Amino acid sequence: MTAPTVDVSLARELVDGRFPEWAGLPLRAVEPGGFDHRSFRLGDELVVRIPSGSAYVPQVAKEQAWLPRLGPELPLPIPRIVGVGEPSARFPFPWSVYGWIEGETAATAPIGDEVRFAEDIAGFLVTLRSIDAAGGPGPGPHCASRGAPVSQWDEEVEALLPRIGDPGVRARAAAIWQDAVAEPYRGAPVWFHGDVAQANLLVREGRLSAVIDFGCAGVGDPACDTVIAWTVFSGASRRAFVRAYDVDDSTWARGRGWALWKVLILLDSPERRWVQLARRTLAALLEEDVRGTA
Repeated sequence: MTAPTVDVSLARELVDGRFPEWAGLPLRAVEPGGFDHRSFRLGDELVVRIPSGSAYVPQVAKEQAWLPRLGPELPLPIPRIVGVGEPSARFPFPWSVYGWIEGETAATAPIGDEVRFAEDIAGFLVTLRSIDAAGGPGPGPHCASRGAPVSQWDEEVEALLPRIGDPGVRARAAAIWQDAVAEPYRGAPVWFHGDVAQANLLVREGRLSAVIDFGCAGVGDPACDTVIAWTVFSGASRRAFVRAYDVDDSTWARGRGWALWKVLILLDSPERRWVQLARRTLAALLEEDVRGTA
């Protein structure tokens, strides 16, 4: 069965069929829309989250099982499960209803103090990785292999490095990658978010107010959560994040590898904004090796 396009019409049908008590609430798409899941605001207090394809279905059950356990342990709000949606005759996958969390994403919201913002994100992640990881979901397709050894991408990175045209820059990027794969994770598996990006960080009154989208979360190597050091932060805010995130140089080496892998994928994107992000991130990786600065 081919899943239909996830749009307002489908969301309305699913909600009305599964939760008739909410049938009268207005429904509208949340913009900008996500890639793995589509979100629709339901009334003022709810949001419907529907996987966009079969590859993202495992994330649904994972969030339903683990967000209620993680939420009470964390210093900021995360999505709260309100309703468990079931497959229908038209849509073959499970889905969820969450409580709406007020806030504007960090992609567009003004940040009052970049250093404090960086410290707040790091503090959230430090608390997350301190939560008991027993029984948590290890790396796999549900999290796009976040938390697994970065060496899993070795062949792909070698194939993609020619996307960097300048031979000198390409050689420096290759050295970053070799440093990453030379530093395997030897610690106990810990919780990671897996997609610490501006679109998943909510801001109110200039401060970090919530963290959303745990679709790529899991238990393993937390190095993937360091990527924001180069995709978003710079200068004092990067140094503040590095200090507050408080991991060893090996983790930062693997984190640089994760960031480079992302750069190489985005360099060939048809969307200009992703190419620009890739170029900025590559420049940041080459500009500053954060190892030894914590």
